Amino acid sequence: MPGAEAEQAWISVIQKMDETYAELLAQQVELEAKNEALEEAHAFIAGVMASMTDVLIACDLAGRIEQVNVAAERLFGRPASVLQVQRLADLIAPESPASFSDVLATVARRERIADRDFTFLTPEGPLPVSVNGAIRFDPRGRAVGITLMGRPVGELRKAYSDLAAAHERLKETQQQLVQAEKMASLGRLVAGVAHELNNPISFVYGNAHTMKRYAERLATYLDALHGAPSPAAVSGLRGELKIDRTLAELGPTLAGMLEGAERVRDIVADLRRFSSDRRQGDEAVDMAGLVRSALDWVAKAQQPDVAIFTDLPDGLDVTGHPGQLHQVMMNLVQNALDALEGAPVRRLEITGRREGERVVVRVRDSGPGIAPDILSRVFDPFFTTKPVGKGTGLGLSICYRIVQEHEGTLAAANAPEGGAVMTLSLPAAGSTP
Repeated sequence: MPGAEAEQAWISVIQKMDETYAELLAQQVELEAKNEALEEAHAFIAGVMASMTDVLIACDLAGRIEQVNVAAERLFGRPASVLQVQRLADLIAPESPASFSDVLATVARRERIADRDFTFLTPEGPLPVSVNGAIRFDPRGRAVGITLMGRPVGELRKAYSDLAAAHERLKETQQQLVQAEKMASLGRLVAGVAHELNNPISFVYGNAHTMKRYAERLATYLDALHGAPSPAAVSGLRGELKIDRTLAELGPTLAGMLEGAERVRDIVADLRRFSSDRRQGDEAVDMAGLVRSALDWVAKAQQPDVAIFTDLPDGLDVTGHPGQLHQVMMNLVQNALDALEGAPVRRLEITGRREGERVVVRVRDSGPGIAPDILSRVFDPFFTTKPVGKGTGLGLSICYRIVQEHEGTLAAANAPEGGAVMTLSLPAAGSTP
């Protein structure tokens, strides 16, 4: 039995050795996986540091440089192995606005270094650099060093200059887009304006011919009077030339001509206001009259078969640029008319109300409404559901911006009874901003 017990003990030892070897193999595999992950992390960090264009310097609390990136090597013209035996203070020029002592003072206050101006010593001479930095901590939360990141001020100034130039170009482009959309609107308005001008001009033209006939009669009658005919002949001539009727109709005829001329003047004034730019100052604008003008120019000429209903009481005055607000209303009316194409019921309804310190105008059509998936995009630039050639996709976007500049709001929704409704809200004239 002693031999059997020894054999069993030996077997137990071998099993334990196998278990231990298996654990060692598992730990080896896990260790290799962790080493691989660590190498990948190191490679990733090295790649990030190498790709950075900003200068990166890591040093300890005494200012001894511990790590730099490729951008720092290029800036100082020295490899990392040389820089890592130097101190941060050795890289800062004596005339630098900020010094290493300022860095230490900031670190002592546990504050971040934000946009501090340094002057570094480089092979090309002193170089102004804008620096940001923070304290580095160890796993136990103790401060162990400082990390600084800098960018040459010249690059920052160029970036700011490029940004300012881009902003100016954007503003110019926005103005050009406003004018481009205005010209597109004017193209659609030509027929409406011609229709509006035709009525008063025809009235003036017809009354002018009537005045010509009246003048000829009066001239004939006056010539006869100067010839000193007999009273009977003068009386007969007066009846034949209808002098009494002519004198009675002179006033109404002249009044009609004056009314037609004033209507032409008003249309021309509306056109001048519509085509003006924002260099003119703000003025009081009657939204009720502006809506009626937009309807006259757009709806009545383009689609006279549309049933139009308006409810626009007095007192809808706002303060703003009349030409731009006129452009907004014409775009809203034009879009409503476009939505009515093919609709079984063609109805356009515009209402205006004074609601507290705001003037609210609603434009509702009886079209199919706005699909829910595009309702939030109707004011996006260049977004349009119209076919090519029917719209620029800028009308509502520009209207939205114009309304915002007037401290107002423009919202799109679907009416419960069907169709789309656009709600324009503007501060009332004389209201407190």
